[in-house]
Amino acid sequence: MLGLLRARRRPVTALELAEELGVSERSVYRDVETLRLLGAPLDGQAGVGFVLREGFFLPNFAFSPEELDALVLGLGWVRERADNALAQSSGSALAKIISSRTGRSSAADDAPALLAAASVSERSDPEQVASLRAAIRLLRKVSMRYEDGAGSVTERVVWPIIIVYFDDVRVLAAWCERRSAFRHFRVDRVRMATVLDERYPERRSSLMRRWREQDRDWRSFLTVSDGASG
Repeated sequence: MLGLLRARRRPVTALELAEELGVSERSVYRDVETLRLLGAPLDGQAGVGFVLREGFFLPNFAFSPEELDALVLGLGWVRERADNALAQSSGSALAKIISSRTGRSSAADDAPALLAAASVSERSDPEQVASLRAAIRLLRKVSMRYEDGAGSVTERVVWPIIIVYFDDVRVLAAWCERRSAFRHFRVDRVRMATVLDERYPERRSSLMRRWREQDRDWRSFLTVSDGASG
């Protein structure tokens, strides 16, 4: 709820919050009162809407101007190129960061000094990135259909550990059960990905350590993934 309120400059009704959060209006009113008791500077009332005043949980001295510019630029990159879920999250995160700035005399003062824009040649993430990202967080195996550079399609079960973002290519690093080895897959060539209920048996930190030891040069991912992954 705090994230939604931070992203809005105008009052948001309880009905709107309930629809976005997937809860009842009664739950919204209850949570608003709880947040107020915790010190959240929430203005508004039933039937009008609620708005969060500036400065909650993100003090003005948290970032230097250069740090703010770096964060704004990075989130702008994500907003232009990532999948829908990550792009929307970058927008709410940006709203939190902008709200930490002081001395704003007009709306124009809120505009960042830097702007990220995707070129025509750069592709945004395919929708399956969100599923792969969720599988990484949940430590779940993924069943997927993958098409390599030669057009051959294979069925695999993998243990996804990280997605590497290049300018216009996303590469999934994963342990492949079919090959009993680490493999790299271009996400745009993943034709189907299903997150399984089964967790992979090894700790992700252990997998990451072994993967880093094997593949120290990240630039090699493109070479490996462009050809047949095996």
